Amino acid sequence: MKREIDFVKFNPTQNMTILVKTNHPADEYTHIASKMMSYDSVYAEQVGFIELPQNHEADAHLQMAAGEFCGNACMALAAYIAFEKGLKHNGLAEITLEASGSDHLLTCQVKRIQDKYYCQVPMPLPVKIEQRSIKFDGDELELVFVRYQQCIHIVMEVEQLDNVAKDRAQNLAKLLGVVLEVNLVGILLYKSDTNDLAPLIYVPSLDSMVWERGCGSGTASIGAYLVWKHKEAIEVQIKQPGGTIHVAADCNKGEISYLQIEGLVGIVAQGKAFIDIGDIHDIREKEISMALGGRG
Repeated sequence: MKREIDFVKFNPTQNMTILVKTNHPADEYTHIASKMMSYDSVYAEQVGFIELPQNHEADAHLQMAAGEFCGNACMALAAYIAFEKGLKHNGLAEITLEASGSDHLLTCQVKRIQDKYYCQVPMPLPVKIEQRSIKFDGDELELVFVRYQQCIHIVMEVEQLDNVAKDRAQNLAKLLGVVLEVNLVGILLYKSDTNDLAPLIYVPSLDSMVWERGCGSGTASIGAYLVWKHKEAIEVQIKQPGGTIHVAADCNKGEISYLQIEGLVGIVAQGKAFIDIGDIHDIREKEISMALGGRG
């Protein structure tokens, strides 16, 4: 059986993002996202679902497929709402969002520049930042763990963004996805002398591992890491394969007190996708059968 899905596809720093407009049961989100992200469907790096907000002050609620917070998806939704409201060239809009992975309303600033949207989004503050030494692949690694409510980012400073570093990052992400109870693991390969970032995002529930071309949440974590490391406010342009994302961060008495990213978003496609949901019911039947001890 095919399910008809209304969607919009966005380009925030080439971190291709799909937002689903139609209503679907929450327990189908993971399946729908996995199908839509695949090469033989709409094809993207992540999928979010636009829902009605619970707070009357919010314009919309963004629910990511794995329940994580996503800065680029927030910018994409803010841009879409501004577009729907008819924002003109050089016009400004303030969009308020609820988002999975955040307990607070997000006030996003949007400026339209020709056919693109320049967005500023406040980011959730890390719960904890700590440095740890771990033995991995026969080496002692010095890693910085940037922890959030439902996800974790690992900052790895490297001299080169080469295949050796990337292979190690992928293996580490898989391991942490097994041992940590989090919705998302990000491995951030960071070259501090040039502010170059290669962000790897692994979502265990989707078994999705992507070297993102531009990662908003990863950029925010680099900003938080730099404030934690230098104990002072920062504003940095973080260069990534798909372009540059600006991050600003500050601290108060050793704690991160402010974190914001800025970047460009393009709306690249809008239409319908047709997703086979038959295997969702097959999976549910197997799960029920197993729960009943295999009784049919």
